Amino acid sequence: VVVPHSNVGRLLSSTAHWYRFDGHDVWPLFHSFAFDVSVWEIWGALLHGGKLVVVPHATTRAPADFLRLLAEERVTVLNQTPSAFYQLMAADREHPELGDRLALRYVVFAGEALDLGKLADWYERHPDGAAGGPTLVNMYGITETTVHSSFLALDRELAAHAPGSAVGVAIPDLAFHVLDEDLRPVPVGAEGELYVAGPGVARNYAGRPGLTAERFVACPFGPPGARMYRSGDLVRPLPDGGLEYLRRSDD
Repeated sequence: VVVPHSNVGRLLSSTAHWYRFDGHDVWPLFHSFAFDVSVWEIWGALLHGGKLVVVPHATTRAPADFLRLLAEERVTVLNQTPSAFYQLMAADREHPELGDRLALRYVVFAGEALDLGKLADWYERHPDGAAGGPTLVNMYGITETTVHSSFLALDRELAAHAPGSAVGVAIPDLAFHVLDEDLRPVPVGAEGELYVAGPGVARNYAGRPGLTAERFVACPFGPPGARMYRSGDLVRPLPDGGLEYLRRSDD
């Protein structure tokens, strides 16, 4: 996937009003360089003058050791796939002396569907953002739209009552279009495929013109020459303007 450097810069600037990252933040580089979330981890820290802690590979596979690292390094911005965070929650439950020392401001989820109901275990031991604890954020994303595409700040009540895997609203400089097979917008509550438009859309698949033409398509909702990415993800528009992720169209 060919992604210009400028796409990463606009990702951080377009989300700055939500996070307000600064030089006091500490980020762990938890993920492999081969996973796009590592781009967010590296440049989220360095472009704000923060500290980037490179996590040893063995520690990424040992939730209790990673929890200890988070406490000792005073990490403030943690990025996790939901499945990794579920394991970290178990370690937090088994080692409350470490959980009590955490300095987290944000936990950002990406990479796979988040089961909001499973977060109840975390909220039993930690207050949500409004009460002085870390804010948990669900960010749906696609490599072809530069790591993250949506934002949904969670709290205890929302995690308990939100439908399915709610992913929130598009990042301000992106546009979500939920369309049927004829590229017509679907009504609220109906199922459709998600298309993403805006400056986060990648250029192409390197050396694969056929796949590029199939996935990076003309956007009928923008100016001449505008493109959108066909995600292959089925979603449902919600009354609040957000989206609920359902499944892959090829499942």
